[in-house]
Amino acid sequence: MKLFLLLLLCAASLASAWGTEPTTVTPVPGLRPRLYDIAGALGNEGFKVRDGAWRGVLQGRKPQRLAVNLFSGNQYWFCVATSATGETPSLSLRGPSGEMVELVPFEKDGVAAAGVTAAATGRYVLEIDGSGPGSRDFCLLYLFK
Repeated sequence: MKLFLLLLLCAASLASAWGTEPTTVTPVPGLRPRLYDIAGALGNEGFKVRDGAWRGVLQGRKPQRLAVNLFSGNQYWFCVATSATGETPSLSLRGPSGEMVELVPFEKDGVAAAGVTAAATGRYVLEIDGSGPGSRDFCLLYLFK
């Protein structure tokens, strides 16, 4: 019985902790399909979606950062869309030692994408930035080959 109560308490505390994560934001309809249009084209080139889609909120001009593990020699594409009408977000990437990594940019219909071949294995930081004021949802896909 004590074990059951302990497990119940742990589950309740985890559920409340998960509720504070930015990924619990209800996505705006239409963001994911816009990203999967580009992902489909990249899939024709051999790229695969890694870990599904991420979502969060951009607050004003404050960027969101996401740590990603990249492997030397692999090719990656990051695709992002926001719920703000007419806004095309921007993407930047910092390498394992903090240096800016050059990306191949792509924009279409309010979706930004950036491609890169990892020069070194390690943890990179992807920065998602918007140009508009206010709060808006974003959705991100991460593809690799």
